[in-house]
Amino acid sequence: MSDATCPRCPAPVGLVDLEGTPVHTCPTHGEVAPLWRPDELDYAALVGQVERSGTLASLTPWPLGPDWAVTALATAGSPGTEATLVGVSGTTTLDGPVDVLVVHERPGTGLGPRCAGLGAEPAPTTFDGPPLVRLRAEQRQVSLWPVSSGPAEDDALLDLPGAEDDEDGHDRSVLVGEVDGQWLWLVVRPASAVLLLREGWHLRDLTTLGPALVEIGFGETAQPW
Repeated sequence: MSDATCPRCPAPVGLVDLEGTPVHTCPTHGEVAPLWRPDELDYAALVGQVERSGTLASLTPWPLGPDWAVTALATAGSPGTEATLVGVSGTTTLDGPVDVLVVHERPGTGLGPRCAGLGAEPAPTTFDGPPLVRLRAEQRQVSLWPVSSGPAEDDALLDLPGAEDDEDGHDRSVLVGEVDGQWLWLVVRPASAVLLLREGWHLRDLTTLGPALVEIGFGETAQPW
């Protein structure tokens, strides 16, 4: 397991004593939930993700196609879990290489906004209009709204609000919703691949997959988060 970092930025965190209670602190963001990532992505890392998730689901798009793989895993929090992250990557005929990050977090943790390229959690006005998609997360229907990290512009081709260019020039779509008082973020690259969410994908909790876990492959992604 790599050393803990801040969920809001890449900075390493320190452990300090605050009135007899050890807390993790970031030089920029103060007290934070430490972010933990496995050194390698393999079956052992997947089992570790399941064990550390606690009562917070580690959600992944499902089913994964034969050429799709898990490319990112992380949890934030100590001793309890405040956020989980699962990233998957694959290819589609229309979009080519596709990356999807799913962040499930308690409000105020900051991992979702970091992955989305935002400085803060979404404004209440994000949820004024109709949701872009509705997904099934385990046994729940979850509405997801597009959120922009820049000027409020629509993608002219797809009519998808929230389609933005990353710093490296790759476009992405960011969606956010709420499940039992917790944020659910999806970051999809390229932006056009968000249409996959309308083609039968749903979200499964890794902790409920059982024997199907051994069928999951692992890979790498060039997309930073």
